[in-house]
Amino acid sequence: MTLKKHPAFLCLLPLTLLLGGFAAGQSTKPAASASPAPQEAGVFHEMTAADVEAFLDGFVPMQLQRENIAGAVVLVVKDGKILFTRGYGFSDVEKRIVVSTDATLFRPGSISKLFTWTAVMQLVEQGKLDLDKDINTYLDFKLPNTYPQPITLRHLMTHTPGFEEQIKDLIKPEGAPVESLRQHLVQHVPERIFAPGTTPAYSNYGAGLAGYIVERVSGKPFDDYVKENIFQPLGMAHSTFAQPLPAELKPLMSGGYNVASGKAKPFEIIDEAPAGALSATADDISRFMIAHLQDGKLDNAQILKPETAQMMHARQFGLVPALNAMCLGFYEETRNGHRIIGHGGDTIYFHSDLHLIPDAQIGFFVSYNSGGKHEISPRSALWTHFMDRYFPYTPAAAQKLATAAEDAKSVAGRYLTTRRSQGNFLRGAAVLGGVKVTAEPDGALKIDQFKDYSGEVRKWQEIAPRLYRAENGQDLLAFRSDEKGRLQLLPNFPAAAFQRVTFLQDAGFNQALIVTCLMIMGLTLLFWPVGAVIRDHYHIRMEMDDSTRQGRLWIRLACALNLIFILSLIIVVFGDDPATFSTKRDWLIHTVQGIGVLAMLGNIVLLMGVFRSFGDHAVWWWAKFWNLLVMLSTIGFVWFVIYWNMLDFNLNY
Repeated sequence: MTLKKHPAFLCLLPLTLLLGGFAAGQSTKPAASASPAPQEAGVFHEMTAADVEAFLDGFVPMQLQRENIAGAVVLVVKDGKILFTRGYGFSDVEKRIVVSTDATLFRPGSISKLFTWTAVMQLVEQGKLDLDKDINTYLDFKLPNTYPQPITLRHLMTHTPGFEEQIKDLIKPEGAPVESLRQHLVQHVPERIFAPGTTPAYSNYGAGLAGYIVERVSGKPFDDYVKENIFQPLGMAHSTFAQPLPAELKPLMSGGYNVASGKAKPFEIIDEAPAGALSATADDISRFMIAHLQDGKLDNAQILKPETAQMMHARQFGLVPALNAMCLGFYEETRNGHRIIGHGGDTIYFHSDLHLIPDAQIGFFVSYNSGGKHEISPRSALWTHFMDRYFPYTPAAAQKLATAAEDAKSVAGRYLTTRRSQGNFLRGAAVLGGVKVTAEPDGALKIDQFKDYSGEVRKWQEIAPRLYRAENGQDLLAFRSDEKGRLQLLPNFPAAAFQRVTFLQDAGFNQALIVTCLMIMGLTLLFWPVGAVIRDHYHIRMEMDDSTRQGRLWIRLACALNLIFILSLIIVVFGDDPATFSTKRDWLIHTVQGIGVLAMLGNIVLLMGVFRSFGDHAVWWWAKFWNLLVMLSTIGFVWFVIYWNMLDFNLNY
């Protein structure tokens, strides 16, 4: 489950990277890829326990202090054993309880999905599930037949079922009512916005469906199935999907923090449990990692057949061969000349990464119990420096293409993430998200949202037709046209893509439009008392009949309603409570939308008053000019609200 700061952030990776969010544990910053043959660069460090200890003991404590993070766990496995494992900082800042890797539970978020996918593959190898069969055949409720193609388990495992983002009731604070998995899935079916198997769009709901299918086919609750078929065989005695936590594990749970200097937050309840509800110690996670590095085997336990594990780790869905692809649940994140598979995970407070390097028999896991400052991604920085230390690498130089300048111009524009809300009021989050691609005169690209660790915007050089590599780096991205001819920007993270938008969808245009409209309306209200004070000071009396006076009043009341509606919606959507997007807030959202309906009715009266003022000889010419601006801003405002579904009373989001 990936959340990046806040559930709304899921819609902001667009709501940008609220697309973020809960679920993938991934940002849109392209991950690294390695096509050229590796070349050694810098000083080579042998990966020994002593060297890893020295490196991490110097790096992680500095991170915790710099980023205002309470605690972390880091572990490295190599050749079937734990090479290094350590807890840093505190699981409870107030009580000064230190983090332990064998007795402190962390929440690895969407890394939980790897256990869900492993459970699915166990049932596949038993012949109880078919990866390419319509999942409606396994469910006791039906997904809508929006497209001719059915959704399959393979689509769920590669994040290509085509669902819009679904975040309502995704995370709740401890003590909130917990729905059954079936109840949640039935009540929160997202709109299908892409044909299955065509477009990557990370989906927590899809993982929830897979977990429910495991329940249906096995005849056991999901958490019981995983406990009996994965945790117990692997000896993971301090791991559970149960919510709330079992009594014997609850004292071991680390607190979760926004920042270490703040208060600990309540335990997070994940209604789509298979997508991100795992609580586990780092040492338990190491056993799962080793089993996957050894083709499903740990000691005497074989949780997957070798051929099943190998199929799960194999490349399954990728739109461009040079970029990373989805495996069955794992995703590729190749770097420094090595093929790497893994998964990230975020709840609101915990942020984690799991990486496996099969050809080196190495695994790496890190989890932080705080969001920190959010200026950079601490886990990405740690992983990048770890790889550069033990697998130094310099990409081969690439010659500049003759068509670079022309190609750059052809792909420039604004792009919107495929992981987004579309059929509900959160569609408007797209106005705050997306990425802007700018062509440089030398044929390079700049993408405002893709920055390095110093905060500088990165430049991208074309190394093959529409394939770009970060300047002085190895991260890749590419552009391609989809089946409808629409240009796509593909980061090197295979569970998401960006689509080039039309002018009406352009975030820059929409931001300029709504800011201008609100500014004119705000000034209209401001001029009202200011004008009265000035007239009173100079003893100027406005001569107007009752009809004109009422018209002026209605214009200002309508402007006030418009402003109240937008400001209220912003406050509701961007609250910092985990329950911001929950059923218990439906009344509040509908109340705000009710204000919006009143505002729309008021705008009709406003337009009537403006038109009347044009023919009223008692109205000064400059007032008529300003009324013209108010009329245009009102038309723009109404279009904006309707186009972005802000008055859509559908609260399935």
